[in-house]
Amino acid sequence: MNIALIGYGKMGKEIEKVALEREHNIGAKINSEKELHDTNWESIDVAIDFSTPEAVLNNIYFLIDKHIPGVIGTTGWNHAIKDVTEKVKATNMGLVHASNFSLGVNLFFELNEQLAQLMAPHEDYAVSMEETHHTEKRDAPSGTAITLAEGVIQHQPQYEDWFCPQGDKTSATASHAIQIDAIRKAAVKGTHKIAYKSSIDSIKIEHEAHNRKGFALGAVIAAEWIPENQGVFTMRDVLKNN
Repeated sequence: MNIALIGYGKMGKEIEKVALEREHNIGAKINSEKELHDTNWESIDVAIDFSTPEAVLNNIYFLIDKHIPGVIGTTGWNHAIKDVTEKVKATNMGLVHASNFSLGVNLFFELNEQLAQLMAPHEDYAVSMEETHHTEKRDAPSGTAITLAEGVIQHQPQYEDWFCPQGDKTSATASHAIQIDAIRKAAVKGTHKIAYKSSIDSIKIEHEAHNRKGFALGAVIAAEWIPENQGVFTMRDVLKNN
């Protein structure tokens, strides 16, 4: 399979390693020095985007126009998901997006929702979240933390929103909201914690990434899967059908 990497930073380089290990070819490496239009897209089977929130939506529309299946690991474009879905369906192509492609994190998503369901009747437990990433991470909170918060909100009616004091969304639109604290430290690959605390005790679950390989492997697995599928999918769809 011939893969185009959109965004050739640390994640792009890690994806390249995993793709080559799985006997794929890297047909293009697109970064700030090489634009989308400079690539021969006729030879590309699938594109993997780990670029920037500022560029990702334009990249997605470009891939749709070129009929190139996409794996989108960049977050910050959820406001356009409806329009993207309509365009993808109209062109009969495929796109996978996820806030986190790590297989372990996606299992953690499932665990988070199961725990949220168990805790729903027990409103004396207050939910809080904490995510820690490297200092180069530009968004706060992480897309993974937002997905985790949405998973709790889906199963606990007492929560309607989330907010992050360290990010752009510093206040909530609802009176009952989940606080997500975003911490930035050097050389941290990514840790997410969810706590349920009452006056009597606390219950906590945590996922800690040791390196970037788990994220890269999931992205390549998604890239192997999407060319044969039409529509907009998440990593949950990929895992269920692999």
